[in-house]
Amino acid sequence: MIVLSPIRNFFIQIFDIVYYILWGDLITIPLPSGSSLGISLLVLILIPSGIYFTIRTRFLPFRLFPEMLKVTAEKKNLSQKDAISGVQALIVSTATRVGMGNLVGVVAAISAGGAGAVFWMWIIALLGSSTAFAEGTLAQLYKEKDPLYGGFRGGPAYYIHHFFIKEGSKRKRSIIATLFALSGLICWCGISQVIGNSVSSAFENAFQIPPLYTTMLLVGVAAVIVLRKNATVKVLDILVPIMAVCYFLITIFIIIKNAGQLPAVFQRIFLEAFGLRQVAAGGFGAVIMNGAKRGLFSNEAGSGSAPCAAAAADISHPAKEGLLQAFGVFIDTIVICSCSAMIMLLTPAELTNGLEGMDFLQTSMQYHMGDIGVIFIAAILWLFSFSTFIGILFYARSNVAYIFGDNWLSQTLYKILGLIMLFIGGLAAYTFVWDLGDIGVGLMTVFNMIALIPLAPRAIKSLKDYEQKKKQNLPD
Repeated sequence: MIVLSPIRNFFIQIFDIVYYILWGDLITIPLPSGSSLGISLLVLILIPSGIYFTIRTRFLPFRLFPEMLKVTAEKKNLSQKDAISGVQALIVSTATRVGMGNLVGVVAAISAGGAGAVFWMWIIALLGSSTAFAEGTLAQLYKEKDPLYGGFRGGPAYYIHHFFIKEGSKRKRSIIATLFALSGLICWCGISQVIGNSVSSAFENAFQIPPLYTTMLLVGVAAVIVLRKNATVKVLDILVPIMAVCYFLITIFIIIKNAGQLPAVFQRIFLEAFGLRQVAAGGFGAVIMNGAKRGLFSNEAGSGSAPCAAAAADISHPAKEGLLQAFGVFIDTIVICSCSAMIMLLTPAELTNGLEGMDFLQTSMQYHMGDIGVIFIAAILWLFSFSTFIGILFYARSNVAYIFGDNWLSQTLYKILGLIMLFIGGLAAYTFVWDLGDIGVGLMTVFNMIALIPLAPRAIKSLKDYEQKKKQNLPD
């Protein structure tokens, strides 16, 4: 212990430094009345990048929204056996986006930043849609055939590889691409632990079920799906639309029931978004940054996660998958996150004062729907979290293959590791592992953006080609 303690302390210090660099306030801008605006490295990277991609795509989220809907409605026409369609890739990426960030993340944003944080989440989503387009398109441009699972594979590790290693080189791996792939695997292990803990806690609160039983059921069902060759996409095809539509319909019911309060809720969102109340209270920075950080965490645009699914799509034009991924950000934040926000903001403030996390959301649902509301939130959290878990293990396929090569042993071992982390998280919460997940997604974002911005012209070229063909009624 005497020998290990200094080593352990050294690694903890390194861990804290990296965490602060990624998520801490690197720049602090003073604002009126003692308020300040703290900006983290990831916000410094992702918001300007989102603005850049939005301008380069000529405001794609607005201009091409009808085209996104049209591409989503297209019938699948697969050219490869065991491949997945563009819409199926969208469902996989939506499964991971529409997860705990839409529930706990929105609660945290409103708790820390007030109603105004919701407005900034919307802004970040609109910018993130353009970033998601670039990621999805590049993932398609640099995808490869998958010799293990069939169909295709790819993602940031692969387009980073092609950016740094020129064709004909004898080098099999790029350092930056390897670091991205490794960061993703670390991140998804951390998220697996968080998923297990969130689900077991929600079921204990709602049904008084001991965490061990909930966790055993969760891990057992997950194992049956992820350890089978191609079961993940089939399950998500059914699960994701059901859970998203159910959550949306319940929210519509609550909104209609409280329609008279809507003008006041939107007034509160916009007033607090621009700090008319917060500047005086010294909390304007918290409004913007909490909305921005939670928006970035929820929609994942720029982190490089969703392109791992986008690359697997068998689709007629790369830009189509980019449009589908841009639409995925809209579904995640503009629709599902707004549902969570409305549930909470339509609840009397005196009932939720001082509450955080799932207590805040469950109290809101209990106010709107009685005890059945608490049960509904526990069930929907189970579905959101479960879909996220099997979705991230689908993402992991391409990263595992990039680092360890094409073999079933490495693929299976990582799945088993994910299941172990899911089980451990269900029994106890380890803050270190949670933070490790945050570091993983932060590093993924940094490594991804190193190549994404320089490769952007290729995504823009693909978009121009697609639009030109549409104008001339040419096939994709």
